[in-house]
Amino acid sequence: MQEPLLGAEVPDYDTFPEKPPPLPGDRARVGTLQNKRVLLATFAAVLGNFSFGYALVYTSPVIPALEHSLDPDLHLTKSQASWFGSVFTLGAAAGGLSAMILNDLLGRKLSIMFSAVPSAAGYALMAGAHGLWMLLLGRTLTGFAGGLTAACIPVYVSEIAPPGVRGALGATPQLMAVFGSLSLYALGLLLPWRWLAVAGEAPVLVMILLLSFMPNSPRFLLSRGRDEEALRALAWLRGTDADVHWEFEQIQDNVRRQSSRVSWAEARAPHVCRPIAVALLMRLLQQLTGITPILVYLQSIFDSTAVLLPPKDDAAIVGAVRLLSVLIAALTMDLAGRKVLLFVSAAIMFAANLTLGLYIHFGPRPLSPNSTAGLESESWGDLAQPLAAPAGYLTLVPLLATMLFIMGYAMGWGPITWLLMSEVLPLRARGVASGLCVLASWLTAFVLTKSFLPVVSTFGLQVPFFFFAAICLVSLVFTGCCVPETKGRSLEQIESFFRTGRRSFLR
Repeated sequence: MQEPLLGAEVPDYDTFPEKPPPLPGDRARVGTLQNKRVLLATFAAVLGNFSFGYALVYTSPVIPALEHSLDPDLHLTKSQASWFGSVFTLGAAAGGLSAMILNDLLGRKLSIMFSAVPSAAGYALMAGAHGLWMLLLGRTLTGFAGGLTAACIPVYVSEIAPPGVRGALGATPQLMAVFGSLSLYALGLLLPWRWLAVAGEAPVLVMILLLSFMPNSPRFLLSRGRDEEALRALAWLRGTDADVHWEFEQIQDNVRRQSSRVSWAEARAPHVCRPIAVALLMRLLQQLTGITPILVYLQSIFDSTAVLLPPKDDAAIVGAVRLLSVLIAALTMDLAGRKVLLFVSAAIMFAANLTLGLYIHFGPRPLSPNSTAGLESESWGDLAQPLAAPAGYLTLVPLLATMLFIMGYAMGWGPITWLLMSEVLPLRARGVASGLCVLASWLTAFVLTKSFLPVVSTFGLQVPFFFFAAICLVSLVFTGCCVPETKGRSLEQIESFFRTGRRSFLR
């Protein structure tokens, strides 16, 4: 008998049968390797995450460039720079809110395709911007598209993936988002800021083209009574030689039991509210670790610390490390399990944030801090340690600590939070609940990103990093107490676990 998700020692616990049919377990990984169609469908969908990652860090090289702009209509003050950096998260929150409706109204695939409209419009506005309002509107529209895809793509991928490789495929949204960010950092070394916006249109167009030929989620089709289309979609995803009837019957039975939407009264039931609470708290903690303000203001953070390498090069190096770490997570998620990686991830992020805070507080500062590109005011600098020219290996600490933080985030709390959200949410509430999680996540990101620069100017750059380190400790405790291990379980098995009530998540 397999262990329960939380490892409870309960003799009569039989949520998961000892010998299920071979399709969801033993044959899932082999079947997926033999059938490249599910990989193609996943790739087509996660191109939306590539665009999301690209748009998220667009401000990293652009804010310093616009702060030095000679055009008075485009020159950014510190207040304007904070709005330009943070308004993306407001758009993402609105996108998450819309996903609560579109995810179940249009379906997962069509919702992802719809995100291309605001994304393409936003990039066009920023590419041709002649004033601050065009930059802010373009940034908001790309944020809206990012929030919509953030809610829809993980659900789509989890619903088309076989259980044996759902962990690996579930990491691809984060992987592509990281690859999009790295592409922006790399292109930022070569292209002016307008052409960076033009380049952002390419993955949006490719996504639309590929998704036009991909099937919708079989679970969504069954929930709409389109059984024959759902069977064809599942057969296409698993390959012509695969026997999909047992899997189809399992999905069909689960959908029939949950044919109606969750009412507010039912939402208070433990088997519904507990998985929603777990997913929601994970998304909040993910943002509170500081990932969004660090990525948005990455180059400016390096401008404000004593670093050995040019800030642009540091940002690109960090992007490469982030990509490598997500690749490691994707390869190990179905082997090591979700919880182990979450523990390791939170511990690494704690060490990195603490190191950055201590270095900024006690270490050297740049000899000639840039009053516009830097983050801290001169008045705070007068109270700090004497300015020092970057010299010696000590000045590699900001780069190494940031690389360590990104590595920790990317191998655990980055991809696994998205995956677990799509795994644990009950089918009847999956569309609305995923949108709610994204909405709460990006509202939190907005508050952090908008307040980051004022907090730094008032209290110093070290204060946010000490706060982020404390949140990482909370994440360690939360993982041990509340997060289930879902490795190798089908979505129907995970949902059955929450219905047993043998052991509560929130004790």
